[in-house]
Amino acid sequence: GGFGKKVPVYPGYVCAIAGSIVAGVPVKWIEDRTENLVSTGFARDYIMKADICAKDGKITGLRVDVIADHGAFDSTAQPTKFPAGFFHICCGSYDLQASHVKVKAVYTNKAPGGVAYRCSFRITEAVYLVERMVKALALEMGVDEIDLRMRSFIKPDQFPYETTTGWTYDSGNYAETMKVAMEIAGYEELRREQAEKRARGELMGIGVSFFTEGVGAGPRKHMDILGLAMNDGADLRLHPSGKAMVSISAQTQGQGHETTFAQIVAEELGIPPENVQVRHGDTDKTPYGLGTYGSRSTPVSGGAVAVVSRKVRDKARLIAATMLETNPQDLSWEKGRWYVKGDPEKGAMIEEITAYAYSGSPMPEGMEGGLDAQVIYDPPNLTYPYGAYIAVVDVDADTGHVKVRRFIAVDDCGVRINPMIIE
Repeated sequence: GGFGKKVPVYPGYVCAIAGSIVAGVPVKWIEDRTENLVSTGFARDYIMKADICAKDGKITGLRVDVIADHGAFDSTAQPTKFPAGFFHICCGSYDLQASHVKVKAVYTNKAPGGVAYRCSFRITEAVYLVERMVKALALEMGVDEIDLRMRSFIKPDQFPYETTTGWTYDSGNYAETMKVAMEIAGYEELRREQAEKRARGELMGIGVSFFTEGVGAGPRKHMDILGLAMNDGADLRLHPSGKAMVSISAQTQGQGHETTFAQIVAEELGIPPENVQVRHGDTDKTPYGLGTYGSRSTPVSGGAVAVVSRKVRDKARLIAATMLETNPQDLSWEKGRWYVKGDPEKGAMIEEITAYAYSGSPMPEGMEGGLDAQVIYDPPNLTYPYGAYIAVVDVDADTGHVKVRRFIAVDDCGVRINPMIIE
């Protein structure tokens, strides 16, 4: 991935562009590793204070007061929106009755702040805070921290769920995810082992955390960069050969966009993935978009690819109706083919429809030849993945040396477009 430190417009970029325009020659900006580290964005510099409360064994409220170091100036966005606004996801995965979150941004003599650094803005800090508070609350109540979480999780039938700070979580099955992590870890056996070791004076730690984060920056109603909507475009064209080219604005950095985005087109249109070419990284030829970061490529650019594929499919339906001498509403879709309802043998494959679109034959009224479409996708919401983590460590009581014995992670990744890329 690119990590968030690459998001802002740094002065060196502007100077290089201006220098090239003035001099009329290419100008290259070069910096060494040290110069990069001292002049680009940083993260994690938060001072956080919190109170948490419970009633009848269930977490009910959270109050947070934060001082946030934003460096000398904000390089990304107006600070109350990002990143301070993102910190408000600190309610986590819990069904709270009330919360109050205060984030005070302060300017210091550090490099520009306000960027996402190895996570979506301040979500990492927010998750750390609420999970640390849950642990502290469990210790004070004398209960198992997982039991406290299980009683306090948002339940599956409560989704879509609006948090007390205004986020609308789309879906989740938090308790089941935690159970899977516990089964993999052998949680009950680990607790017995821990008790036995402590009785012998040995130190063994079991750490537990659960997160819900917001990714897929793009909804126009929530966010922008310098007044530009964080939407992504996609252009799709089917050629007479039956092959397709999809142009996207997201730049791959090793995530496998060429594979996953080709699969999206293939799934929507019923053509082989190897017949889909994915074009990216060429701003002269690719559509509007605001880049690759914040786990947004698949939810936003991938969403745009799905939408533009459906738009091409709808256009193909109109052409197929002309070919089959019927009404578009009388056609049904099966993967790769439009056919007449009640007469499945009468239909046209997407390749046949494409060839017809370029043949010069009569097209539907008002439609030009060819089979292509363009979209700029405005996501209706962020997506909210979640996961359960369990760590097991052994601690040397004499030296303080910590050895990580096991680390279990169970993550929600949504629809698995390509399991091999996930693995």
